[in-house]
Amino acid sequence: MNDLFGQYPMPKELESIGAAIESIRKDSEKYYNDKEALQDMFHSIDLTTLSTSDSAASVKSFVKKVNCFAVDFPHLKNVGGICVYPVFAPVLKSTLNVEGVWRAVVAACFPSSQTFTDIKCAEVCKAVEFGANEIDIVISVGELLEGNYEFVGAEVAQIKEACGEARLKVILETGTLESVENIWAASIVAMEAGADMIKTSTGKNGVGATPEAAYVMTQAIKAYYAKSGRKVGFKPAGGVRTVEDAALYYNIVRTVLGEEWRGTKMFRIGASGLANALLSAIVGEEKKYF
Repeated sequence: MNDLFGQYPMPKELESIGAAIESIRKDSEKYYNDKEALQDMFHSIDLTTLSTSDSAASVKSFVKKVNCFAVDFPHLKNVGGICVYPVFAPVLKSTLNVEGVWRAVVAACFPSSQTFTDIKCAEVCKAVEFGANEIDIVISVGELLEGNYEFVGAEVAQIKEACGEARLKVILETGTLESVENIWAASIVAMEAGADMIKTSTGKNGVGATPEAAYVMTQAIKAYYAKSGRKVGFKPAGGVRTVEDAALYYNIVRTVLGEEWRGTKMFRIGASGLANALLSAIVGEEKKYF
């Protein structure tokens, strides 16, 4: 694993990134009223329901909103994906009838990731079998913090294999990782193990996405792409609620990674509460559609 970090040394400038974040934040103001950019952000949303009270009926109702959106707003792109618990993968498969919207589920003992690796893989296999084409998992955060990078990487690789043709989004839970060094290490380990997208947070652990974590992760993606030639996507999640929040993360991606990271394979936002705010900004009046 030392060889891996030798290939991807953390840039010194990441030790002090406040000025870079503030510059990007100020520049992101240009997107607040940019209808094309706002539609890009809306199209990047993973519309999510992860409630203890979710049921097959409530998830069907949730999916219906996405199905109807294409009818009610035919001139707009739909959300990027719907994300639910794995038991509802069959509901997504049977109910969602909009092309291009990803059927995502959280799996592998989300959100704690505290169970046996074979159990995690079994849950992932089951979710894919029943119709999920994207899987969101959390790394074994405790093992990462202990420096057990080989274990973390091997586990992610096994889960990636269990995904089959489905895409794998790996959640780093950056609020728990805390340090820039840990976020960089987790990003590199996850990508090297096969992650198709790396994601900041679950939104279930007190600290969601932060611009600082996003900046470090996108810099890691940039470094990984430069060396490997493989593009890995980025997803901020947790606490992204306003147009201003979305514009900032959108601009971090544009600034660090460029226009090639446009589209739902490369950029997603995990923030259901954001959907109505962006929709209202796009159409020019308050909407409470979702």
